This record gives sequence, structure tokens and C-alpha cells, in this order.
Amino acid sequence: MLSFFLRRLGVMLLTMLCLSFVVFFFVNLDPNLHKMAVFQTEVHASDQELENWLQRNGYRDNFFVRYARWIGLAPKQPNVDANGQAVPRFRFCNDVSEPQFSGVIEGDFGCSTAFRTTVGKRLPEALAATGILMFWVMIVMVPVALLIGVLAGMREGSRLDRTLSVASIASTATPEYVSGVIFSAIFATGLGLLNGSAATAQTQGISFYNFTLPVMTLAIYGIGYIARMTRASMAEVMTAQYIRTARLKGLSFRAVVMKHALRNALIAPFTVIMLQFPWLLTGVVIVETMYNYKGFGFLLVQAAQNNDIDLVLACGLFSVVLVLLTQLISDIGYVFLNPRIRVS
Repeated sequence: MLSFFLRRLGVMLLTMLCLSFVVFFFVNLDPNLHKMAVFQTEVHASDQELENWLQRNGYRDNFFVRYARWIGLAPKQPNVDANGQAVPRFRFCNDVSEPQFSGVIEGDFGCSTAFRTTVGKRLPEALAATGILMFWVMIVMVPVALLIGVLAGMREGSRLDRTLSVASIASTATPEYVSGVIFSAIFATGLGLLNGSAATAQTQGISFYNFTLPVMTLAIYGIGYIARMTRASMAEVMTAQYIRTARLKGLSFRAVVMKHALRNALIAPFTVIMLQFPWLLTGVVIVETMYNYKGFGFLLVQAAQNNDIDLVLACGLFSVVLVLLTQLISDIGYVFLNPRIRVS
């Protein structure tokens, strides 16, 4: 197990390095750099003035050198003015005044031009807010989905199975921006039972009134998807030979399901559940913007709209880490769910 873990960890680090390079390349395309120069100088600045700003602040240096500086594998160079004095790129951030290693590895993610602060100060706040939202979504989504899937798969082809399957397919086929509008129209605008904005959850505290709509909007899609996978896995397990043997031994149907079928049936849904974390990152972009909840998704939208390069890079890097980490946990979880699976 240890050798497997170390091997996968090495592959994960190499993959993260490659993907971070791809993200860095696309974010630092010339049109994006040009827009940032416009935002940091003047709207009516000439092309030569914009080019001078980019050169003065190191954005025209060799691409690989800039990537190494961002990662922290090469020392950052101070930006100097015409008199040779070190000047920061942005007035609201303290850049290095002498050559030194200061990149992602050292915990320096750069400056956020949209929020006029360091990325290291703004990003953790957004991640904490989204973490709370994800926690409640998983608390609601996973038990409900597993219950629906197990009930449907226990008696394949029954009326209960068909009813739950139709409901699961309908929820999976409905994207967040559609279900969010429907839920807001019914429960916020129509009945007035819930708050259509989750902004108060961060200022006045989380409550059923202001947090139900974003949680329900995110959970409804995942419930249908996990339930369908659980139902398919449960139906396959219920036809296995050892299940028939257990029934012939006189065990009750409930005991057969709980002691023999359920654990093996959870192997495939476990993978799907772990993959919900990366999916939730894309879902929160829509939901947090829709309900004005200032988390990771809201932050990413603001960074993209304002061409905040350093913040977009940090968000992309975190997304890559989360995807790879959940895949690693999913692989390790296989062994604990089914002892027959061995890691060579």
C-alpha cells in the first residue's frame, strides 16, 4: 500500500506540474496581458506605453523563465524604474526588492488586481466559504442519493424502482442554472419561504432561510447521478451467486441487503461520490454567482471578468490539486471497501 501511495503521489505531482504549465500558458496569452496592461495604466494609453509597462514588469521575459518564477523554481527579479530603483508592479502589493525565490512553492501566489490585495489573503476566505457550502451539499446529497439508489436496486423492475429511476433521470437532466431559477421562482419569489440571496449567510450567519436554495440547487443534480449509479450497482450485486446462497440459508431479505449486498454495491458509487468534489467546483461557479454567495466560484468569475491573472492562476492550480487528490483518495478507498482488491 505504501509503495502504491508513493507511486500515485509522484504521478499526481508530475500531472499537477504539467497541468499548471498548460493553465499558465493560456492565462498568459498576449490578449490577456494586453488587457491587464490597460487596466493598470490608462484606457487611452498608447500601444507603446502598454508595451513599456509589460516590459518593465517582466511580462515580456522568456516564457519558461516566467513560469519558473511563478512556481518558485527561479528567483524573481525586482522591477526597476528609469533610475534603477525597485518599484512594485502594483501599488497594493509588496514585490521583491532584490532577487529571491518567491513563488507558489514558497506560498506566494501573487497579487489580485481585481480585489487589490494579495491572492494569499483573498483566496483562503473564498475557499472557506465554498468549503462550508460543499459540506452541507454532501451531507444532503450523499445519504439521500444512496437511499434512493439502494431502494431502487433492491427490487429491480418494481414500481418503486421505475418511479425513483424517473425522478433520478429528471434531476440529472436538469442543470444548475435551470433548477436554480425554478427553485428561486417557487420558494423565494412565489411562496416567500426562502431567501433568494445567500449573501446574508456570510454576514449574519448560516440559516435554513438563506442557505437552503444554494444547497438544494447543487445537491439535486448530484442526487440523481449518484442514485442511478448506486441503483445499477445494487441491481447487479443482488443477482450474484453469493446473494442467492445467503437467501437459501434462510437469512432475511433485510439481512442479506445490509450484511452482504450493500458493501459491494458501494464500490462504484464511492468513485462517483469522490468525483462530485471536482464537479462541485464547476457547479459553485453558477450557483454562487446566481445566489450572490462570495465563495470560490464567485471569486473565479470576478477574476476572469477583471482579467486578474494571478488570481485566475491560483484558482486553476487549486482546482487541479483537488481533482488529483480526490482521484487518489478514490483509488485508496477501493481497497478498504473490498478486501478482494489488492494493490500490486
